[in-house]
Amino acid sequence: MQQKPLSDITVLDLTRVLAGPFCTMVLKDLGAEVIKLERPETGDDARQFGPFKDGKSIYFISLNRGKKSIVLNLKDPQDKAKLLHIIPEVDVLVENFKPGTMSRLGLGYEKMKQINPTLIYASISGFGQTGPDSEKAAYDIIVQARSGIMSITGEPEGSPVRVGVSIGDINAAIFATIGIITALYSREKTGQGQHVDVAMLDSMIAILENAIARCSIDNKPPGPLGTRHPSVTPFEAFRAQDDWVIIAVGNDHIWEQFCKAMNQESLARDPRFISNNMRTENHAELKAIIEKLLADKTAKETLELLEAWGIPCTSINTIDKLFSDLQLNARNMIINISDPEL
Repeated sequence: MQQKPLSDITVLDLTRVLAGPFCTMVLKDLGAEVIKLERPETGDDARQFGPFKDGKSIYFISLNRGKKSIVLNLKDPQDKAKLLHIIPEVDVLVENFKPGTMSRLGLGYEKMKQINPTLIYASISGFGQTGPDSEKAAYDIIVQARSGIMSITGEPEGSPVRVGVSIGDINAAIFATIGIITALYSREKTGQGQHVDVAMLDSMIAILENAIARCSIDNKPPGPLGTRHPSVTPFEAFRAQDDWVIIAVGNDHIWEQFCKAMNQESLARDPRFISNNMRTENHAELKAIIEKLLADKTAKETLELLEAWGIPCTSINTIDKLFSDLQLNARNMIINISDPEL
């Protein structure tokens, strides 16, 4: 078996719940030895999050599988001394306490750097280590709301909608992982560690892509559009005879192919729909036309027809269908893991 790229890296994981544990989970999957520290008695808050099997949190297990475990009370001088004793032996420390907490415990980056100058010290927090709100508490829904992503999610005129996964936590975890790996690469050249500071809010702003671009040009905030793309058309969910289908016409060539597939070649020459920009401007008219064309076709018939013409399209899977998805299984994306007690 090929050696994993981080197999010589040891990570001390002082994180809990989701953003930090997801980051260290990725590092573990890349080969790192991860030592997870938890507080006595209660441990990681995620141990109390469902679903449960035989009294154990599957949520917690899914994020912390394969990590080693130690229990220390960081407010206890003897336990803190034990932690400080292993700092010279680790390559990476990851924590997701509120900024200032680790320094008050005598475990901040400046102290750790004195003990181990090569240490990569990664901090994941809601708002980052600097700024007027740095010490405020934050959860995923807080940064989803504050970042503006909730204002462009959902149906027009609908109530606020949270993205269906904890994207604020997971996005920050991925940025933190990138920062840690980059810092490890830098250390190879300089021999020095560094402090990686990742904010959930910053990470959400970084993925707003065309929403910020459109607002800066139009001078007005974009709103929710349901499944529709704001600047590519047709690119959304359409109702067929019995179910919804997703159709994504990403350029003019695909649009021409789509019109041929639907036996509507004149539609491709219609001045209202001749270019992507015109299709977007006349979105409502085009959607009505497409749904009328799909009204006598089942979702299965629609997808088979469009796929034969190379049109990007799909059904909308429910989660249970993922377990039997041939592509996901071919890519080894759904795997079984063993737990000694379960």
